[in-house]
Amino acid sequence: MNTEQYISMPKEALLKEQTALQQKYNAYQAQKLNLNMARGKPGPEQLELSMPMLNILHGKSELYAANGDDCRNYGLLEGLPEMRQFFGDLLGVDACDVIVGGNSSLNMMFDTVDAGMHYGFSNCKPWAAQGKLKFLCPCPGYDRHFGLTEYFGIEMIIIPMTEQGPDMDMVEQLVSSDTSVKAIWCVPKYSNPQGITYSDEVVRRFATLKPAAKDFKILWDNAYCVHDISDTPDNLLNLMKECKKQGSDDLPIIFTSTSKITFPGAGVAAMAGSKNTLATIRKKLALQTIGYDKINQLRHLLFLKDLNGVTKIMEQHKALIRPKFDIVLNTLKQELTSAGFAHWTNPQGGYFVSVNVMEGCAKRVVTLCKEAGVTLTDAGATYPYGKDPNDCNIRIAPTFPSIEELKQAMDIFCIAAKLAALEHLLTK
Repeated sequence: MNTEQYISMPKEALLKEQTALQQKYNAYQAQKLNLNMARGKPGPEQLELSMPMLNILHGKSELYAANGDDCRNYGLLEGLPEMRQFFGDLLGVDACDVIVGGNSSLNMMFDTVDAGMHYGFSNCKPWAAQGKLKFLCPCPGYDRHFGLTEYFGIEMIIIPMTEQGPDMDMVEQLVSSDTSVKAIWCVPKYSNPQGITYSDEVVRRFATLKPAAKDFKILWDNAYCVHDISDTPDNLLNLMKECKKQGSDDLPIIFTSTSKITFPGAGVAAMAGSKNTLATIRKKLALQTIGYDKINQLRHLLFLKDLNGVTKIMEQHKALIRPKFDIVLNTLKQELTSAGFAHWTNPQGGYFVSVNVMEGCAKRVVTLCKEAGVTLTDAGATYPYGKDPNDCNIRIAPTFPSIEELKQAMDIFCIAAKLAALEHLLTK
């Protein structure tokens, strides 16, 4: 491996490096591999951890909620009382401020935006009746947030991410001066894809926002609230408590789920908000369903029990995925540090590693990986409209492949990153 930074190498050395890497790349191509690092999916071993939950209901006596309701029947639109308490404990909010949904927090986010569009928040006109709308989007960010926003025809404004969280100077300026700014998307703990946890100062500044729009909302997607991979995990200040101190508890709407605690396809989702906010959500829910899957809620309660049960299973998850993050980070360090063009995050939790390759090269890296049998999230996906202004950010999702597959995939990724950088430099 060449130890000289690419930018300072003469053309002859760059060509020699390119030839050597192309041989390695061709050898991988000949293997016709099929490796996938595109989505943050738990691996099969992680899914096995929750298999006992499927057989946990043994008799009729276990099919009743704490209030006596039969979970096989209609009712309890907002979820089992004990499940609302479970999520209240998980999120650090009052159980009465929680609505329990189906298996998808993304579905609850979609419905929340839809409720804003058609019912309105804070006694304001529905968003759809207010003309042009804007959402603030910290970037790099979660592609599904952006896709959802684009679906509703809402303009997206890029907010740069810092090591502490979103650029709050920019957030405060836009929120306080523009009534068309209606919301901001946030993944506040172990952000997707960078793995950044918002600092206490950032959380407090969110709580003290003074929006020009009375119906502005902080969409707080706390998907990774218990998803630590380090023995020194990050701590996230409780936004709802900070908002209540400021009298701004109508601002946040908080989302989470058990998707990466138990089964992503069959978990339980929840949202939390103020009484005013949840009143709007209930209007929509009451027309959508008579109640979500309470038997699945019961299964989760009997299996996880409480926060101690969550901690125990998350320790098992950590034992399975931490070695995978180590492979990603060690391979990046070993293979790309000396080349001098790439930078990446070192998250303490969550499901992703964010890599910035040489500017102008991310799309080419993804293409090279695909042609060698490695599927990645599309370049640009971490920005609104799929357009990374610098064409450099790539999201790596280490959890789904096996250890051996991940080693191969990361080797190919690093070769592709270097080949793309060399092509770029040699065409200057």
